[in-house]
Amino acid sequence: MDNEELLRNALFADDGENAYVIVDGAASEELLPHLYEHEPEYCCLYAGELEPDVEACAPHLVTLSSEHPFTKWMLSELPGKPWGIFVRSTATLRQLRKHFRGFLMVKNEKGENLYFRYYDPRVIRIFLPTCDAEQFRQFFGPMSSYIAEGEQEGFVAYRYKDKKLQAQRLSSASPSNAQLS
Repeated sequence: MDNEELLRNALFADDGENAYVIVDGAASEELLPHLYEHEPEYCCLYAGELEPDVEACAPHLVTLSSEHPFTKWMLSELPGKPWGIFVRSTATLRQLRKHFRGFLMVKNEKGENLYFRYYDPRVIRIFLPTCDAEQFRQFFGPMSSYIAEGEQEGFVAYRYKDKKLQAQRLSSASPSNAQLS
């Protein structure tokens, strides 16, 4: 089973949860044209009326469905590029937007505001292992898992369970199912 099939199986498991992606517009010039063309349910994580160049570089939260043209484009184009992360949740797009907006800015040691690009798979891989229990509780909120491209080939599903971070590489255990190993 190839990486796209493994990812598709992990995202669209028949368990009542929805699949979403947070896409970094700064990492993909093709994002907005594909959003406008395919019209999935989506929202920008930045608030208010944005200048076109800011909107083009902003992170967008998109609802995914297995056979939607936008989903097919994402799954064929995302691997190998730091375009974003996937999330699974029973929450609505509106609820997730509110949740994720709370993490866009952080303060450094000097108290200065900085943009936090947690939706970059290279960032989330470094950030999650440094969290304490309260940070996990806040960051995971209504999410059951985050799925991001691994440092090496393939994807990693991150879960916070039993007060511990679980990072599991998606692997093929059988021809018909993607298993977390």
